[in-house]
Amino acid sequence: MAVLLHAFDIFRHLDQHLNDWAGVLGPLLYLVLFAVVFCETGLVVTPFLPGDSLLFAVGALCSIEGSPVSLPLMGGVLFVAAVLGDACNYAIGHYLGPMVFTSERSRWLNRRHLIRTQEFYARHGGKTIFLARFVPIIRTFAPFVAGIGRMPYRQFGLWNVSGAAVWVSGLVLAGYQFGQIPIVKRNFETVILAIVAISLLPLFVEYIRARRAAGVAGTP
Repeated sequence: MAVLLHAFDIFRHLDQHLNDWAGVLGPLLYLVLFAVVFCETGLVVTPFLPGDSLLFAVGALCSIEGSPVSLPLMGGVLFVAAVLGDACNYAIGHYLGPMVFTSERSRWLNRRHLIRTQEFYARHGGKTIFLARFVPIIRTFAPFVAGIGRMPYRQFGLWNVSGAAVWVSGLVLAGYQFGQIPIVKRNFETVILAIVAISLLPLFVEYIRARRAAGVAGTP
């Protein structure tokens, strides 16, 4: 329980913790954040790691006067992490997906996530890799499913790079521009929660659609 409470406190005050970590870790902070973004996008067992909120908080940290974090360097590091993460996930799906994704009850390696992502592909096609950048959980599973489906790597790579560029630059620059506005700074926790809620909205919409479709299918 103590670990969960500590994790929740970090999430609630992500900007403060990032600032503290920057002072303690120095250049190692780049490596730590690289690892977080890489794992969030590259490993199907870690979709719970912060993505959108982390990028926004990093941008806000870079805007602080005297910040030890360089905006261009951090943006480049996180962009590379996002691209390599999706590429790694694609490779895992390509070579190991059918063997490891078999559990119906596993908390993270759950076939329901796989099926939901496959349905997302059915509606949006190849551009799913781009669109999925902005949808938690789908963001983690989309490249994995692309690998399982043997999506041509040239096509995958194009959507991967373009999606990573827009996702990272958009959220980091938004954090940079808005993070120091007084009302945003005073309500940073609320802003982070709003970002998470907005990013989860597509999942909620898809869930409602699925429930309605199931209801229609079950109607005599």
